[in-house]
Amino acid sequence: MNIVCLDMEGVLVPEIWIAFSQASGIPELKRTTRDEPDYNKLMNWRLGILKEHGLGLREIQATIATIDPLPGAKEFLDELRTLTQVVILSDTFEQFAKPLMEKLNWPTIFCNTLEVAPDGTITGYKMRCAQSKLTTVKALQSMGFDTIAAGDSFNDLGMIQASKAGFLFKSTDQIKADHPELPAYEEFDELLSAIRGVL
Repeated sequence: MNIVCLDMEGVLVPEIWIAFSQASGIPELKRTTRDEPDYNKLMNWRLGILKEHGLGLREIQATIATIDPLPGAKEFLDELRTLTQVVILSDTFEQFAKPLMEKLNWPTIFCNTLEVAPDGTITGYKMRCAQSKLTTVKALQSMGFDTIAAGDSFNDLGMIQASKAGFLFKSTDQIKADHPELPAYEEFDELLSAIRGVL
């Protein structure tokens, strides 16, 4: 039995931190897992910048409310879910993902959670598990699933490489150059066709 594992940001929806960087006028917040392989280092750096500027969950959620899925993402996901089981594996947080999942017709998502003070200050974060995407793919495989994975960033490479079939989607030139063995696509119809081919 197959299950498709998809990254969320950069694949189905725009990068939340890039959108918030633009909305807040803080260019440093544009940095994502496409730029920084160490997620804990990246998140702690982000939380430091938020604290420095007195920004919290409320301000980020206001930006998220303005974000729509990438053009064609909902249709891609709707079609894919008629073919096979799909789960979104993301290093984002429940508090960020919920309004975006609503716009995508409530697919299953496994992600992390923020620790938030009563005043909305983000004080920390709790990862669901270590190396969450790779760990989840291995757990699904241990339950008898063949996984097919697609993502765009450094933190997606583990799940892509560990799967029966794996694809880069809307990735960076650097990641594509570093991993020429991975098929890379830019359009949803290309990715859907590639997944169909291995189902």
